[in-house]
Amino acid sequence: MGTDLSIVLPSKNEALSLSTLLPAIRQAHPTAEIIVVNDGSSDNTSDICGELDVIELKHPYSKGNGAAIKAGASKAQGKTILFMDADGQHKPEDINQLLDVFNSGYDMVVGARDHSSQASIGRLAANKVYNRLASFMVGHKVPDLTSGFRVVNAEKFKKFLHLLPNGFSYPTTSTMAFFRAGHSVAYTPIITNKRTGKSHISLTKDGLKFLLIIFKVGVLYSPLKMFTPISAVLFGLGLLRYAYTFISFGTFTNMTALLFSTSLIVFLIGLVSEQITMLIYQSEKNEP
Repeated sequence: MGTDLSIVLPSKNEALSLSTLLPAIRQAHPTAEIIVVNDGSSDNTSDICGELDVIELKHPYSKGNGAAIKAGASKAQGKTILFMDADGQHKPEDINQLLDVFNSGYDMVVGARDHSSQASIGRLAANKVYNRLASFMVGHKVPDLTSGFRVVNAEKFKKFLHLLPNGFSYPTTSTMAFFRAGHSVAYTPIITNKRTGKSHISLTKDGLKFLLIIFKVGVLYSPLKMFTPISAVLFGLGLLRYAYTFISFGTFTNMTALLFSTSLIVFLIGLVSEQITMLIYQSEKNEP
């Protein structure tokens, strides 16, 4: 790939891992542009970057993984950008595997982790929920929605930077954005190492955020596809309630009216959201 390849690593207090990871990446891809986004680290990340002659983008305080990704992508000069974690989980020797698939005609290629590569049982269960929801929404099997090891077409990826959150859900958002825009997405299996140091994600602390991500996935990709089943369930409950009260008491109750009206409101919200989503992606396609 030569200088057409930029490798972006968001990093927060990952100096220990970077000291061995960066030389391995440089040896495997000597002409690649390597960008470390130092997201408010309190360790010697800057010293490591200086010693190994890589580009460092330094945040004065931690802005989040997604913010680091956006900063690195904006700085990257390559036509192809590869994102990988700085904690040592992703193997430099797997980079060529992703690039080989990417060069066969895809716009995004994601390294899909197997069960043994998940950090915990809880994380595995959560990822299964995300993967199934995403597969339902896009109509294609999505084996790993949240993997941060991916290679993308830089021009197309940068068009969606404004959609990416500052937190940990950038893989989810970027994947759904590429599917929605009609870009080609592929997955290739990888096995990750055990991370160096402590994870910055807490299932208990970030649990609510992950639940919100599930809804965001649906709304980002196809709101109507997500809101219609909810509307149908409410409408069905309204019919059952009406049948029961009419047969038993010959009345039409306030609860029945509430269920019917809520069903209609939910459907209209989905319809309006669908139109807004279509306008967003249409504007992206029309950009030069």
